[in-house]
Amino acid sequence: MQKLNFPSYKFRIKNSENKTQIFDEIRKKFVALQPEEWVRQHCLHYLIHVKKYPISLINVEKELYVHHQKKRYDIVIYNNDGSVFCIVECKAPGISINQEVFDQIAQYNLTLDTTYMMITNGINHYYCTMDKSNKSYHFLESLPDYLPQNNKK
Repeated sequence: MQKLNFPSYKFRIKNSENKTQIFDEIRKKFVALQPEEWVRQHCLHYLIHVKKYPISLINVEKELYVHHQKKRYDIVIYNNDGSVFCIVECKAPGISINQEVFDQIAQYNLTLDTTYMMITNGINHYYCTMDKSNKSYHFLESLPDYLPQNNKK
């Protein structure tokens, strides 16, 4: 798989029925290793091992409804009180991060009402907050590190 703009991590990878799979620490199972999954797993390791977010506060690939339509987010980090702290949208390295991708995560945010958003294709990473009143993004250098006392809305 392609080298990404994340630190190097050791992954549990196996081949089963001629398909390569990677172990997901959050879902506690092996999943098909596709380019987007490669990015997602790097991002998860970054959030857990660099930013220090507890595994217990992270959720991966769950359904949500946006305007009565079923959607699926990549990664959500929760606050200790159960509210959503951050949503992460992962794309394959060959997918460019454009306005359509920002609109996708902004739509998810209508339902999730997050404090932070991260968008990555493994090469480029964008971090932002949403200014709902002005319908604009405020870009940040990175996500804050996990601090239990600051992990609330």
